Amino acid sequence: MAQHKSSKKRIRQDAKIRMRNRYYKKAARTAIAKLREMTDKTEAAKYLPKVVSMVDRLAKKNTWHDNKASNIKSKLTIFVNKLA
Repeated sequence: MAQHKSSKKRIRQDAKIRMRNRYYKKAARTAIAKLREMTDKTEAAKYLPKVVSMVDRLAKKNTWHDNKASNIKSKLTIFVNKLA
């Protein structure tokens, strides 16, 4: 168990940040799944910028790696463009 005041504070901060990261990651994964289930191109094209924004925010905060974010955005864009 932590003894120093600063290490106790760090444990509290880490727990808070971990919960925040889990929330935003789960929200992004749900949004990605929702986009992948869409069959209407206009609806998907309208929803794509929102999902891309969520992914960019996760990459900016280093919750997701930049390359992972780029791969996801690329695959989603290709998916939307292929819809009829």
